[in-house]
Amino acid sequence: MERIREIFPKKKPVIGMVHLRPLPGSPHYDPSFMDMKKILEIAVEEACELEAAGVDGVQVENMWDLPYSRPEDLGYETAAALAVGIYEVGKRVSIPVGAECHMNGAECAMACAVAAGARWIRVFEWCNAFVSQSGLIDAAGARTARLRHNLRADHIAALCDVNVKHGSHYIIHDRSVPEQAMDIEAQGGDAVIVTGFDTGMPPRAEDVCACKKRVNIPVFLGSGIHRTNIFELLSAADGAIVGSAFKKEGNWKNPVDGRETAAFMREVERLRDGMRGDGHEK
Repeated sequence: MERIREIFPKKKPVIGMVHLRPLPGSPHYDPSFMDMKKILEIAVEEACELEAAGVDGVQVENMWDLPYSRPEDLGYETAAALAVGIYEVGKRVSIPVGAECHMNGAECAMACAVAAGARWIRVFEWCNAFVSQSGLIDAAGARTARLRHNLRADHIAALCDVNVKHGSHYIIHDRSVPEQAMDIEAQGGDAVIVTGFDTGMPPRAEDVCACKKRVNIPVFLGSGIHRTNIFELLSAADGAIVGSAFKKEGNWKNPVDGRETAAFMREVERLRDGMRGDGHEK
């Protein structure tokens, strides 16, 4: 929890997504259409737009590198391009920057975070396992925690999904969402992320509340939060990572919509203004 508080002193921080366009090595990368210079220009532009709209941090990820590789198949080119993207964004914004590498490339994200100055990583599967669109994804927490220690990067937080979207969790069907959140806390995760079934789909408020009751680390929303459900979901959580709702027409593939993001953040400020000093509603 201390790592999260150091990064985000404000109540209920909101993290906006910077989705890097297809990076070198991915099937959709086409330097004749969009080279690294253009990819970085777009990333910086969108990060600055998110900051101007009032978000508390931005997370840079290789969202466009479809289909996603499993962690063991990630190439040096992905790590290099992702690190450059994070670094360039970090140079241009004054808010904290985080990193994510698909699919569950937690060690890659940690290395990029150290090289580029990011403050946190998002990890889809810190402990346990699930069947993703990329195949079987195993726990990355043990390897990533050791890498963080070896790189002398103990200041970098790990925000860890529980029952993450984009896959099947039949392997651990006998463990509830709150029980899996307890696993994350027990295995050294700094925060729990609760998501819906897919990108843009909200989690169930009861799952968020149940996790809050069972763990002593922050619980973040990881998908599906938008202006109409802010008070329902963010009231129950400690923060949120927002992608689709900050894009034009609510589609993650579209550019950032600064006006919609600003309107969203005004609602977040209303929620914050209605809270007591201990972080709960009045």
